[in-house]
Amino acid sequence: MRNSSLATRLFLSATAWVVVILLITGIVLSSVYRSATERAFDRRLNLYLRTLVAEVANPPDAPDHDTPSLGEPLFELPLSGWYWEIAPTEGAKTEMRASRSLWDKKLPKLEDQGVELTASGIRQGYVDGPEDQRLRMVERPVDLGADGKFRISVAGDATEIFEETRTFDYYLGGTFAALSIVLVLTTIFQVRFGLAPLKRMSDAIADIRSGRAERLEGTFPVEISPLAGEMNALLDANRAIVERARTHVGNLAHAIKTPLSVIVNEANSRGIDPFASKVLEQADVMRDQVTHHLERARIAARVTIVGTVTDVAPALEALCRTMQKIHRDRGITIDLEADAAAKFRGEKQDIEEMVGNLVDNACKWADSHVTIGVQVERTGGADPASKLRIIVDDDGRGLSDTERAQVARRGQRLDETKPGSGLGLSIVVDLAALYGGSLTLGKAPIGGLRAELVLPGV
Repeated sequence: MRNSSLATRLFLSATAWVVVILLITGIVLSSVYRSATERAFDRRLNLYLRTLVAEVANPPDAPDHDTPSLGEPLFELPLSGWYWEIAPTEGAKTEMRASRSLWDKKLPKLEDQGVELTASGIRQGYVDGPEDQRLRMVERPVDLGADGKFRISVAGDATEIFEETRTFDYYLGGTFAALSIVLVLTTIFQVRFGLAPLKRMSDAIADIRSGRAERLEGTFPVEISPLAGEMNALLDANRAIVERARTHVGNLAHAIKTPLSVIVNEANSRGIDPFASKVLEQADVMRDQVTHHLERARIAARVTIVGTVTDVAPALEALCRTMQKIHRDRGITIDLEADAAAKFRGEKQDIEEMVGNLVDNACKWADSHVTIGVQVERTGGADPASKLRIIVDDDGRGLSDTERAQVARRGQRLDETKPGSGLGLSIVVDLAALYGGSLTLGKAPIGGLRAELVLPGV
């Protein structure tokens, strides 16, 4: 439950309450109906009981004194489940009488089972009768004074009560099952309808992250409208922080480069001097390191901007044209094959800088040919984002496994005759990592080095 969605929590809690409430209601209604059925059955038995009491109270010389008539044929059928019995208890001048349905059997005594008299002077309850029949019985003691005391019992087949209750429970269960389905469907609709604004907000945030929007737009319910406002305020604050960081990085770059230029000029003015040469060498290292770390800081600030998207193909086409002009004297040809739908989740100058370093390095070491391929890979699942795979191959001499590991480390170079500081690939590694990507080096099919850059797409 802790890791489930809010919709699941609401649905499960609402469903649990529906089940509990319907279950309790069903039990109560079934109990009430059973009690009502028993009361109706008892009223019928009490009617017969009063008739028998009146028969017992008749004078002994009455013509129908020995054959009470209750007007119910079931009392005449053997073992029908409907019985009556008039049993003398003490001082009675007559013998026990019973319905023909009882034959030679006797009814059990509720008094022996510990059933107490009610306010109306009768006992009532369930007993096991002849042939193990389950009976509902009422029993009443009668005192006729000089004629003696009697116990009058009337019993009926309790199957009627059980069948009535079972039929009611069957229809009640079916009705509640249908009601449960309706309530569950209603709950699903309410959860979906109630959480629809949150889904809309989630989609809007995804649009911002992917660059399709810059702010949360639209009207939201009063409960989450403050959240939308705070989200927009957070986006504005993030952009302001990034702009201030860019300004500070630029100011720092100018503040450091100016003293370095002064040091280099002073060292050059000293002519051929070992001290001046050492100063120039270290100044170059300092300039490279400052450029590298300032570039990392600048890119790190830009990466925090939400919602920037760059079309890859146009950016790389312009980059290829530039690189061909730079390396025109070596006759290097650059082939680009890019997916037109490829989009980079970042700023244009960042992907130009990363790919530019890779292409420039490939052109320096290639014999005559450099190829660039851009592929879009969908990650699938709940996240619709994709990955960009940019592959730069050259037909140069390539590198061994040891050399590839060495050249990827900051400041490591294999050939001092090639121009550059040696920080290009390490900068690409750092910047790709800031975007959550990676750079791997391998062997190109055309014979040289393959640089494979993976970056977040849209």
